[in-house]
Amino acid sequence: MMESYILDWVQLIFRWLHLITGIAWIGASFYFVWLDNSLENPPQWKQDKGIKGDLWAIHGGGVYEVAKYQLAPEQMPAQLHWFKWEAYTTWLTGMVLLSVIYYLGADAYLIDKRVADLTQVQAIGLGLAYLAGGWVFYELLCRSPLGRNAYIIGAILILAAVGIAYTLTQLFSGRGAYIHMGAIIGTIMVGNVFRVIMPSQRALVAAIEKGEAPDPAWGARAKLHSTHNTYLTLPLLFIMISSHYPMTYASANNWVILLVIMAITAVARQYFVLAHKKVNRPMILVAAAFATLILAIVMAPKTTRVEQSGAAVSVTRVQGILQQRCASCHSAMPTDDVFTVAPGGVMLDTLEEMQRWATRIKARSIDTHDMPFLNKTGMTDEERELVDRWVISGAPGA
Repeated sequence: MMESYILDWVQLIFRWLHLITGIAWIGASFYFVWLDNSLENPPQWKQDKGIKGDLWAIHGGGVYEVAKYQLAPEQMPAQLHWFKWEAYTTWLTGMVLLSVIYYLGADAYLIDKRVADLTQVQAIGLGLAYLAGGWVFYELLCRSPLGRNAYIIGAILILAAVGIAYTLTQLFSGRGAYIHMGAIIGTIMVGNVFRVIMPSQRALVAAIEKGEAPDPAWGARAKLHSTHNTYLTLPLLFIMISSHYPMTYASANNWVILLVIMAITAVARQYFVLAHKKVNRPMILVAAAFATLILAIVMAPKTTRVEQSGAAVSVTRVQGILQQRCASCHSAMPTDDVFTVAPGGVMLDTLEEMQRWATRIKARSIDTHDMPFLNKTGMTDEERELVDRWVISGAPGA
């Protein structure tokens, strides 16, 4: 009991830190993309100083003047602000969460025997291999001659995403597959900062300090990887919250849903990138919204024969099913070996409580089969049908 309590606090603290640092990292990324695309041609006297673009802004009661140099200022300032720890800390806290939740709790969160009969060691090894392999593949691709063509590299990365999403869902639970896809994306993004963006900035500063002309190739490379990060932010944000929406990861076609949502969010990001350049393309957002609507319609739970039958159902039998299959976790005094507190505050000790949560029971146990968690209590299809019929008939009492 105490071990579970301590782990809950570890998760709480690192989720909080992960959220804070993630906001700082993605917020800084969004700001600088907006800034870079919003710069205007400066007056001639600024151009003579090597300034490529400038911007005037007002915020918090003050007026700001921001200038970007083509390559280097006339003299390096004594204090230069670097943006790196936001990215590093987001990744580090994310890895702690991945380890505590999905690796220490692999049997509960990562391994789904209905998908693949893996041991804890095998599941953790595969997860880490995908993280490392995804980043190495991306690095080699970007450094290869193919990386010089944005369309070719984009096509290859899309094909790789399809392959990774599919294979992950054939190895792990839906939730575990989604979070590993997010971890791969996050690793690539922080790798871009660590291996490309920061070295290019150090090379720029070193050249300035030596009085040499900076190599423009470094800046171009950093710009490419920074652009990749820009389009990966919204897909990553979705994956970060996906565990709250089993209608996505618990679907039979969860890998397709993941890819479609990633594509929709990346396209939506394109609208804002263009808008920063004063190019207004509202149809991009309209198309993204329409695609989301179509996806929601396709994913909608289908009307079953149980829903159509209207057959009577034994309330006592339903209550027994929920007590046997669900109350080990969803109770005032859970007996489950993992969940020592009722998840989401949902308790099913009494018929009144079952009636209160009836629509949620249908959404999580009938429409998506997300609950019981990884079906660890062995709820059968016949039992789900009986519960479904009870909910549809209005969740009547005894």
